[in-house]
Amino acid sequence: MDAEILDCRGLMCPMPIVKLAKKIKEIEVGKVLELLADDVGSKEDVPAWCKRTGNELIEMKEEGGIFHYFIRKK
Repeated sequence: MDAEILDCRGLMCPMPIVKLAKKIKEIEVGKVLELLADDVGSKEDVPAWCKRTGNELIEMKEEGGIFHYFIRKK
């Protein structure tokens, strides 16, 4: 998947969401942003943020303690 990457590993709540909200404004509508996070709280925060803002959470997966979120800007 061709996505811009936002690396938020090592950041605790609410920083991944703060950085996500800022970065999503910088990309074009329809583009995909991959958010990397290792904060367990992001499993609830990211889907809730997407629902609240109308952006689309395409995929969410975990690999080796790192959460990967693929978010399409709406």
